[in-house]
Amino acid sequence: MIPTVFLLIIGSYLLGNILTATMISNMFYKKEIQGLGSGNPGARNVGRIFGKKAFIATFIGDALKGALAVLTARWLGFEPTIEVIALLAVMLGHIYPVFFRFRGGQGISTFIGGLLAFNPLVFIIFVGIFVIMYLFIRSFTVAGLSAIVLVPIIIASLSLGTGQFIVASLLSVLILFVHKDDLKEKYMKERSESK
Repeated sequence: MIPTVFLLIIGSYLLGNILTATMISNMFYKKEIQGLGSGNPGARNVGRIFGKKAFIATFIGDALKGALAVLTARWLGFEPTIEVIALLAVMLGHIYPVFFRFRGGQGISTFIGGLLAFNPLVFIIFVGIFVIMYLFIRSFTVAGLSAIVLVPIIIASLSLGTGQFIVASLLSVLILFVHKDDLKEKYMKERSESK
């Protein structure tokens, strides 16, 4: 018999394969989002192509995936570390969906929804850091990624446990890796403007 924790991880990964952007673009606009704009099936690209309502719907849909994975782990009685592992699994499913040739979104919306469900206090501190950094940096991408990188530090400062810190660190590394091209583009743009 397969242990429940493995079923949770597999189920969370498969849940991540449900790409809200793809569903919305196909159902309401009769277009393939993977072939439009940046080709990324995420809220930001959907918003650029189809507008604010599509952005909000996609953001909520992807955020709910993260929240559902975490809350399912909690409902099954698992410890908080497993909740974060479930979030990691659903994010991997969203970023590298097997049903879409491993070409998915970038995971920010799913991360935000999962973090809120996991620990509202950590989420509030995360949002506070983002807002403060944005006021100085004036870049959603850099401020957001910086706040995400600090989530493991927040968890450690609240003494939530070594396991949660380790998995949260893996989440941060995953998101940074997925956004490496965005950061490189931002760096090159600022460099060219400074000349």
